[in-house]
Amino acid sequence: MINTKITIAGITLKNPVMTASGTFGSGMEYGEFVDLNRLGGLITKGVSNIPWVGNPTPRVAETYGGMLNAIGLQNPGIDVFLERDLPFLNQYDTVSVINVCGKTVEDYVEVVERMADTKIGMLEINVSCPNIKEGAIAFGQNTEALFHITKEIKAKAKQPVIMKLSPNVTDIGEMARAAEAAGADGISLINTITGMKIDIHKRKFALANKTGGLSGPAIKPVAVRMVYQAAKAVSIPIIGMGGIATAEDAIEFMLAGASAVCVGAMNFVNPYTTIEVIEGIESYMKKYGVKEISDLIGAVE
Repeated sequence: MINTKITIAGITLKNPVMTASGTFGSGMEYGEFVDLNRLGGLITKGVSNIPWVGNPTPRVAETYGGMLNAIGLQNPGIDVFLERDLPFLNQYDTVSVINVCGKTVEDYVEVVERMADTKIGMLEINVSCPNIKEGAIAFGQNTEALFHITKEIKAKAKQPVIMKLSPNVTDIGEMARAAEAAGADGISLINTITGMKIDIHKRKFALANKTGGLSGPAIKPVAVRMVYQAAKAVSIPIIGMGGIATAEDAIEFMLAGASAVCVGAMNFVNPYTTIEVIEGIESYMKKYGVKEISDLIGAVE
């Protein structure tokens, strides 16, 4: 027998495979393809305190081995989420993780407080949002800002708080330590890497925003390296993501130190990817005689 259960901040997942925020909605779009009960966890698209319209179009572009997006965290806001999405999520025996975004600390705290009495499993805080009070520098690109927002959210949150870190920093270990010091129950990484694409025939930017977030297999080696560095820097659990397309990719992240993983961009390519990764991990465990999946965490030599 194999045991694929993983416990993160007191919350037990039936397996370590989750969906990356922004790539799975709240699961409604994928329900006809994927048995949502088989997922370890479902991380929703970002939820803000008021509706966000997002960036102008075009805001998605294909690249070698991945994609660029500048959606701008478009979402209908917390009211719609509580009325429409949460009842849908509560139908399933899968841990729901709500991704929270905002432009000020107060924005984030408002959403966190509205979630306090719901059945959600965890909160994932997107600190790659621009902090409008600090000249639009992302919360996750400054240790002091990261420490402050983490501490403020932890003071109000009723659920475990996972801080989703930005890779667009000099030292990911330093950022991980700041989140841990402020009381984070875990961290998730990486968010997208800032990139750009230019249409040489039109001599125009492929995205109206000029830059966007690069995701997909192209970023996996960077993501694995950052997960490894963060795992060496902190003792809290890590959820790893960035270019996972196969079970082999997921296992690589776990060996580097991740307790769980998220499938993101590949959901757009193949909506069955999450299930294939889950089944592939089970096959790997049987092949190599791994009885407890937790034995893989950080086991690289």
